[in-house]
Amino acid sequence: MSGIVTTGEKRLVLASGRAHPVLAQEVAQELGVEVLPMDAWDFANGEIYVRYGESVRGTDVFVLQSHPAPINTWLMEHLIMIDALKRASAKRITAIAPSFPYARQDKKHRGREPISARLVADLYETAGIDRMISVDLHAPQVQGYFKAPVDHLMALPLLADYVSTKYGDEDLTVVSPDAGRIRVAEQWAKRLGGVGLAFVHKSRDPKKPNQAVAKRVIGEVAGKTCVLVDDMIDTAGTIVQAIEALHANGAASVVVATTHPILSDPAAERLRTSRVREVVCTNTLPVPEDKQFEQLTQLSIAPLIGRAVRAVFDDGSVTSLFDGAV
Repeated sequence: MSGIVTTGEKRLVLASGRAHPVLAQEVAQELGVEVLPMDAWDFANGEIYVRYGESVRGTDVFVLQSHPAPINTWLMEHLIMIDALKRASAKRITAIAPSFPYARQDKKHRGREPISARLVADLYETAGIDRMISVDLHAPQVQGYFKAPVDHLMALPLLADYVSTKYGDEDLTVVSPDAGRIRVAEQWAKRLGGVGLAFVHKSRDPKKPNQAVAKRVIGEVAGKTCVLVDDMIDTAGTIVQAIEALHANGAASVVVATTHPILSDPAAERLRTSRVREVVCTNTLPVPEDKQFEQLTQLSIAPLIGRAVRAVFDDGSVTSLFDGAV
């Protein structure tokens, strides 16, 4: 049987969708369990079928699914997996969505728009989750869309410690790609030992998705190794413009650190041909071989997720994992 049995026959079970099996195996190794066997396939019209290979009655199940493209397929699979667990009498179901789907659509910019992140939260709760675990939500207020508890983990310690180890001897400045993420940049600057802080002023047309214009740099970046931090890279248009703006203002080099490597086309090519020194990300999303490039470094988020799962299973504290503490 897969899982860990504790006093009173409490059993931890890890289930995984098909989107990112490598991450699931890494989390399983962290926990010392095997991934729950599952049959899954698509009908000719695209409908998804799943069936678990073992009983989950009375278990504490953590169901992991990453959400790369095609995001709607993997979201639907996640919901169907949760429904199957609920109908199989799992005692508690915790969904793990390392990169929360539709998190960018957290509010209405104009009339007649949806708040899709709220809709996705409702779908998860309707499917039957008791808890949600995610990493670096695009907007922290997404937690408030759930009635169930949400454990919002932070990848900052993992990424910042890597940057500190590799570039700590250089003159660093942390740069936010826009004014809206200054608070995160401040946390980065503190983690890196109180280094300088700057941000790129940009404008965005809400009618044109994935398009922004980097206008000017606020802060001292001349001669610095700039650490440009953001929660995600999608098409990389904004990031590449910010890289060019920093170099135009005298930056010695630019290192990009991000949690979620969405890397929609043409992101990989844009970054490969840019003046970026290194792009450091986590593996909340898989990066296909054809989208990998020389400057890309991907760190495993599995230890963080594993610690969160263990804390939830043991009814311990998860606070240190989502306040950025070690």
